[in-house]
Amino acid sequence: MTSDDLRERIDTTRPHPARRYNYWLGGKDNYAADRESGDEIAKRWPAIVTAVRENRAFLQRAVRYSAEQLGIRQFLDIGTGLPSADNTHEVAQRADPACRIVYVDNDPLVLAHARALLTSTPEGVTAYIDADLREPAKILRDPGLVGALDLNRPVALLLVAVLHFIPETADPYAIVSTLKDALAPGSLLVLSHGSFDLLPQATVTALTGDHYPGNDHFHARTRVQVERFFDGFDLIQPSPDDLERPPPELGVISDWARAPHDGGPAPEQVSTWGAVARKPRSRGDRSAA
Repeated sequence: MTSDDLRERIDTTRPHPARRYNYWLGGKDNYAADRESGDEIAKRWPAIVTAVRENRAFLQRAVRYSAEQLGIRQFLDIGTGLPSADNTHEVAQRADPACRIVYVDNDPLVLAHARALLTSTPEGVTAYIDADLREPAKILRDPGLVGALDLNRPVALLLVAVLHFIPETADPYAIVSTLKDALAPGSLLVLSHGSFDLLPQATVTALTGDHYPGNDHFHARTRVQVERFFDGFDLIQPSPDDLERPPPELGVISDWARAPHDGGPAPEQVSTWGAVARKPRSRGDRSAA
């Protein structure tokens, strides 16, 4: 695909989640429509900037833990978004330069930047697929994935802050099941999902009660609904510095693997559920890490 083809695919008049996310993170790869949408959401929920920064930190902690503590050397990051500091391949290859990473996104601007910025160590592999999460089977058979990852060995599947853009009519649970079924035992699911569970009702009403750019593409889900995405996998609790942590469970992303002394924002400033879970190696292997 040429640069002209990419420019023709980029619609600068409508907000896009990846570019809006970039705006909230302080990036420059966004347009007026993305900034307008981001400002309208922030007007209704000022903590959105805190939430997206915590989501980014969760991704980085999860990748680091997967590589350093669990020995994962393959990562499939779907809904990549625009490159920022400490992308998945940078965190993973810092732990082991031989790590192999495949990014997937359907925004042509992300594609343009991915080609320029998502480089790999000589020992590893970094690939990019221009594809849509709503077509998981197409992603799994894409030559870019087949050439970079061995699905017969453990892979960390990253679905970070992307499923809340998939409506119920597209059957997000079937999408995730297709991807999980393709993974080898010992693989991981790293997932975060926006929710209204922890927000005051006045904030929820402000976010849902009227029309503004971007609100029609966001599909918040409850904690129970998000838990369903992990069906068949075992939630992982990172080895704590102390031994007093409760059993693994779905929680607010800002709490996952955070050092006890590190503090963190109040749950209502994040309102995003997330966890890391592992595919059992057999029916009898249901132990958590």
